[in-house]
Amino acid sequence: MTAQEYLQLKAFARIDGAKLSLLWIASFALYIIGLTSPGYGLAALVLVLVTPFFVGSCLRHFRDDGLEGSISLLRGWAYTVFVFFYGGLLFALAQWAYLTYMDQGYLMKTITQMLTTPEATESLRQMGLSDALDESLQALGQMRPIDLSLNMLTSNILIGVVLGLPIAAVMQKRK
Repeated sequence: MTAQEYLQLKAFARIDGAKLSLLWIASFALYIIGLTSPGYGLAALVLVLVTPFFVGSCLRHFRDDGLEGSISLLRGWAYTVFVFFYGGLLFALAQWAYLTYMDQGYLMKTITQMLTTPEATESLRQMGLSDALDESLQALGQMRPIDLSLNMLTSNILIGVVLGLPIAAVMQKRK
């Protein structure tokens, strides 16, 4: 890959990464709303499950419009990893901004309320997870917004590395 081709790959990946971040931000917003309205939570899950198909569509667009219909497996994989990286960066920034300036402890309070209902407490006790839950909630409560956002960024990049191979394999095309 030449330097010009690398710059082209990154330019397309930045644009499509921004689009992916909008998809993830919408999913996160629906997740927050869905904590109290299950229908929105289902919509958030659907948006997350659409992610590989969305990135595959972006890769097809890059292949057909940017590369005149031909892309190798490795170039397709590099593209998808960059898309997940740029999308993850923007999503982590948006998530940090929400948790820092808008959340006011709502997310943690709602999760704690859901897990401390009598039904949930009994289920967790029967599974032997009540002590682990208490430790997990305490650790989660001590995390700063930047820690949560960086954790999500790392997860998104790793997911991109793993999902990138099958997406690139399906979308590769040689002349």
